Amino acid sequence: MTSQDNQNEITISQDSLDSQAATLDRTTVAQKANDQTASEQIDLAHIDIATITNTENLPQPSLQPIQQATYKANATDFIVNELLPLDFTGEGEHLWLHIEKSGMNTTYLAKLLSEWADIPLRDVGYSGLKDRHALTTQWFSLRIPKKQLPPTEFAPVDIGENETVTILAQHWHNKKLNRGTHRANQFVITLRDIQFSSASDENVDDGSNASPEQLLSAKEAVEQHLTRIGENGVPNYFGPQRFGRQGNNVREALSLFARPPREPRPQPKKSKRKRAPREQNTMELSAARSLIFNEILAARVRNGSWNTGLAGEVFNLEGSGSIFTSETLDDTLHARIDSGDIHPTAVLWGTGNDKVIGSAADLETEVVQHSPLLMQLATGLEQRDIKAQRRALRLPLEALSWEWSDDQTLVLNFTLTTGSFATSVLASLVQQLMS
Repeated sequence: MTSQDNQNEITISQDSLDSQAATLDRTTVAQKANDQTASEQIDLAHIDIATITNTENLPQPSLQPIQQATYKANATDFIVNELLPLDFTGEGEHLWLHIEKSGMNTTYLAKLLSEWADIPLRDVGYSGLKDRHALTTQWFSLRIPKKQLPPTEFAPVDIGENETVTILAQHWHNKKLNRGTHRANQFVITLRDIQFSSASDENVDDGSNASPEQLLSAKEAVEQHLTRIGENGVPNYFGPQRFGRQGNNVREALSLFARPPREPRPQPKKSKRKRAPREQNTMELSAARSLIFNEILAARVRNGSWNTGLAGEVFNLEGSGSIFTSETLDDTLHARIDSGDIHPTAVLWGTGNDKVIGSAADLETEVVQHSPLLMQLATGLEQRDIKAQRRALRLPLEALSWEWSDDQTLVLNFTLTTGSFATSVLASLVQQLMS
């Protein structure tokens, strides 16, 4: 989790907020921002970005039964296995490698692989980024013309003492591995030095001098909570890694939005090819959208609608990207929500956010209007013509199981779909995570 810094928080009067909400109405954030004077623009130096992006401050549907726990004490305390079911052709010029690594991030390993195979970095494919401070397995693909493998095996020497790389399997295939290809990630996470929050006796909090009955009661509270989130899911917050150290990715987004957007490059008149837009400032744009989403989800957690829905809701069909809007909530929709067949969503901010209507739309607009910081981020996204998308508010857990190694050590095993964060699952269970 990100830590707090000593910057001063910005203070806004309620009258000013109410005034903004009234005048903005249903117009776009960008239109409102164009009417603001320079004096009304927020001063970045007076915003406590670290606190705002600290995901430990986000509300949870119920009190976490663990007050404090340590994770990532060792690399093997945080294991991530990429799930990528695929039938390899055995043909083609793409060598797919299943690699186990620790102490090393995905992009650096891709660089080492490109150097070993003597191919451009763009010819190395991977599906997702995996945590450096963990033991992870994932697939990489290398485009090797004519299947001419390097004369030596892949055994990098330019790595640190705590960095390891092992090739588990390899296959030839006729396609490159593209981003977002894998279906899900399996996590095996060990929580150590657990202090229970449900115990009234401080001896039970840290496990010392507690009676067997007290420890049993505290552990049962944890297991009941795990059973509940295994059935109902957890708030689908973006994790702290999305915002960077001390929220620096959001700071970079604000600096980016303070500059005029770049003009799009003209397409050659004779060219019939559609040129894909170049990805620029992806990290900053993602951080801006993620912070807005988290704040909207936080509001939905506070009012209890994050897993029940609102009138005008856009629903996501479980296991797919399909969405649909419903003006009202009837018994059929409630039953589908309760069964986990569909999930309420919130906006990943951008232009064209016209699918959501009614109370759901009003809530999203109000959350942004009542925060000068979110207003500026939303404006910047709209001015750069980022298209609005939807993200489920609820994160289901697949195959959740657990085991107590001892009275203060809990091992969790669960699977999450791509694009979700294991830290959001831990946040629903533990009030303060230490690493």
